[in-house]
Amino acid sequence: MNKSFIHVAVAAVVNNKGEVLVSQRKQGTHLGGYWEFPGGKLEPGESVADGLYRELKEELGIVPLSSRPLIRTRHHYAEKSVLLDVWKVDAYSGSPAGVEGQCIEWRAVNSLDPAVFPPADLPIINALLLPDRYLITGKFTSVADFEQRLSAALRDGIELVQLRLTHDWLQANAQSYALEIIELCTRLCMLNSVKLQLNVPDQLETLTSNGIHLNSQRLLQAERRPAGDIVSASCHGWQELEHAQSIGVDFAVLSPVQKTRSHPDAQPLGWDSFRQLVDDINIPVYALGGVTEVDIEQAWNSGGQGIAAISAFWNWPVNLAKVDVDIHKK
Repeated sequence: MNKSFIHVAVAAVVNNKGEVLVSQRKQGTHLGGYWEFPGGKLEPGESVADGLYRELKEELGIVPLSSRPLIRTRHHYAEKSVLLDVWKVDAYSGSPAGVEGQCIEWRAVNSLDPAVFPPADLPIINALLLPDRYLITGKFTSVADFEQRLSAALRDGIELVQLRLTHDWLQANAQSYALEIIELCTRLCMLNSVKLQLNVPDQLETLTSNGIHLNSQRLLQAERRPAGDIVSASCHGWQELEHAQSIGVDFAVLSPVQKTRSHPDAQPLGWDSFRQLVDDINIPVYALGGVTEVDIEQAWNSGGQGIAAISAFWNWPVNLAKVDVDIHKK
């Protein structure tokens, strides 16, 4: 198998409606008739930014004004191997047109059919479907406390939630309490059109049709992708990332990137190691561990989808609750 990759600059151009621009490959060419994200092969010595600028101007007649890394993905075809360096372009000048005679269309991201795109483009669709912030639920003291914390996070724009209930938590609480939390979380997420991943003991997983999140132990035990609309996994190194990709999970969480208060003895990966690990993986990967919203851009520039966090998105509403209580006491 050819291991020499053709480096391709690819643009996921989005408009203010959240639609993405796709173009159709000409018949008679490699993968003719398939839809794809615009872009092309880099010229010798050309940077990705320069290649993206050139390709968008030549193919669509537009000039990118604002862009950031989305994902890098590798794929081996029988004829060649490609490295797609994908950037999300959210501002441009000009009106897109099929300058080279190709058909172009604006499509809602959630309407993209993977079957009509080249295999190398499928991770791009996954990355476009996912937000840059991923909330993992933390500790709570009651159903009301859980509802307040989650509602505050959803008001703040969180679009992806992992409900995490450990075996230890379940042993310390009645199963009916867990069912109430799952039902509440599911209802709130549905009302807000938010994706929900369940990271709960096995016996509770089949109670809803939400996505499934595998902790690292369950991930390594899995021989195939479990049933679920969206399947994600927790990873701490290369072995887990590779296995997650091999069984077909939709995205992964890699940790710890930086030191955390919850696991002070854990050796953090650091952003350089995060970048090296993620660069060889074709699925979106969130950075977890000691990260906050100020690290989102660093995560993008390190090849990540964004950040996953507990404390950054979950703990702060409790302070508002305390203030509210104190006010009513006065």
